Amino acid sequence: MNESYKRNKTVHAVLYWALPVLAVGLIAGGWILFSGVHPELMPQPQSVWERFLLTFTKPIAKTTLIGHAAASLRRVLIALMIAWAFGICFGILIGWSRKAKAFFGSIFEVIRPIPPIAWIPLIIMWFGIGEFPKVLLVFIGTFVPLVINTSTGIEMVDKINIQVGKIFGGKNIQILKEIVIPTALPSIFAGIRTSVSSGWTTVLAAEMLGAKEGLGSLVTRGWQGSDLALVLVSVITIAIIGALLSVSLQKLEKVVCPWNN
Repeated sequence: MNESYKRNKTVHAVLYWALPVLAVGLIAGGWILFSGVHPELMPQPQSVWERFLLTFTKPIAKTTLIGHAAASLRRVLIALMIAWAFGICFGILIGWSRKAKAFFGSIFEVIRPIPPIAWIPLIIMWFGIGEFPKVLLVFIGTFVPLVINTSTGIEMVDKINIQVGKIFGGKNIQILKEIVIPTALPSIFAGIRTSVSSGWTTVLAAEMLGAKEGLGSLVTRGWQGSDLALVLVSVITIAIIGALLSVSLQKLEKVVCPWNN
């Protein structure tokens, strides 16, 4: 039985690493075939690679690819820090307090279905197209999923655990800190992961509307100039950074919430 278990574990480990490589290989193969048949619609991988290297030495709008990526990351991180600080606290509040949920719940339910991009016209009219509107738009896109996941995690804590804490003389704030929040951490981290994904998507949409630097502005520049290689360089860079952020958060969650692995 142990031999069979070890064999199955080895097979699963090999598949775990082989399947992603196979998926990337299929995408690359499809790209090569399609670009060979329709070069006017899809540039060759070699052309994209050369364009990628060129963006490091030849600035676009006075900024290299690293500078554009750093600008996008800066906007996202600023918005995320603010959203995490307020969103987690607000989610805990409406998840723990019935009065707070009764007061804020209806307002939040009205705002929640509105996609972040729908706020773009209002934000532009109110604040223009500077740096603050972009960060504000990302904040809106990251705040909502964080509040939803945090409040849901707080509400889903087993009531028996809370009652046990009260039986042993725990006060509300003590029960919240030592029982409720640790139990809700996996849900809170799910909200953090969702907020990062939403923020990364939102900042790119915001940058496509009047930004001088950022990966979204590169996509717009490539689109307007019919530079498909630049568009693909930007899209691939966006995908790589998004994947790295996701993997980093998964590693952090394993450290903070080892019981959830």
